[in-house]
Amino acid sequence: MKDLRKLTIGKRRGLESTSTADGLFTILAFDHRQSFEKMLGATPTIPVSYDKIVDAKLDVISQLANQASAILLDPLYGAPQAIANDVLPAQTGLLVAVEETGYTGKPSARTSSILPDWGVEKIKRMGADAVKLLIYYHPDAGPVAEGQELLIKEIVQECRLHDIALFLEVVSYSINPSIEKASEAFAKLKPEIITRTAAKLSNLGADVLKLEFPVDILQNQKEDHWYAACQAITKAAKCPWALLSAGVEFSAFTKQVRIACMAGASGYIAGRSIWQEGISMKPDDRKEWLRVDATKRLIELQQIALEHGRPWQVYYPRVINHSLQNWYVEY
Repeated sequence: MKDLRKLTIGKRRGLESTSTADGLFTILAFDHRQSFEKMLGATPTIPVSYDKIVDAKLDVISQLANQASAILLDPLYGAPQAIANDVLPAQTGLLVAVEETGYTGKPSARTSSILPDWGVEKIKRMGADAVKLLIYYHPDAGPVAEGQELLIKEIVQECRLHDIALFLEVVSYSINPSIEKASEAFAKLKPEIITRTAAKLSNLGADVLKLEFPVDILQNQKEDHWYAACQAITKAAKCPWALLSAGVEFSAFTKQVRIACMAGASGYIAGRSIWQEGISMKPDDRKEWLRVDATKRLIELQQIALEHGRPWQVYYPRVINHSLQNWYVEY
């Protein structure tokens, strides 16, 4: 039986605004920054102009946001521009990233940080429905893991202060320099790493976890193993979890979403698997590809989530009306 937690009014509204009427997250992830610049042709010596980045972002948002329960955007090129240009539909929820892109430290000891001059209070003030924090995490990273947990706790407290929902995105990595993440050796460890991560971090106060698929499907193609690994996450997590796409090909991601949702996930928060092929196209071709092909992808993914996913409300009991009497006095 799950440890049911109460949601405050603001957090509950945030989850309602970012999910479907059935309580599933069918969210488009588009908060990419450095990686997106590279997709547009940026190099260490030749940057891409601000206008080119924003125009490409607005193309994707304008064509796809209306097919998602919410969209995850960055504060540099996406969120304010989408609002200012009237391309974010009123019925589409908005999550905004709070972290600095990338990480500091060694690849085997990664530390996340908050974007300078940015934070939860500003995300709330701009009208977003939820905050997204991405961290790199390995449960056996010792002091590095403890530092990441402290960062999570700080953002959790700020989200409580401003009563806004927090989606915690967690990306795993190898703490052994001799073992690459794409290796067979890491693939054997990955299910346990993701499950332990879900168990540990879901106790820190985030409202939703955004997690990797726990099996390297290039190393293990047995779907019964995929299901068991996803089910282990559901049993370990104390809050809803949604699947991130990690840039896998769309056909593979549809399989992952189906298995994850059948095993208890509350949907997906997907980015490159949906829109990546269109970014390098010329603007007119890009818009048409997004309008037709990428839209079909979102519709297909949404149908899978709606058929198999577990509503986030399973984890959070409804507020009893009499408990709200005079609630505003101490709010």
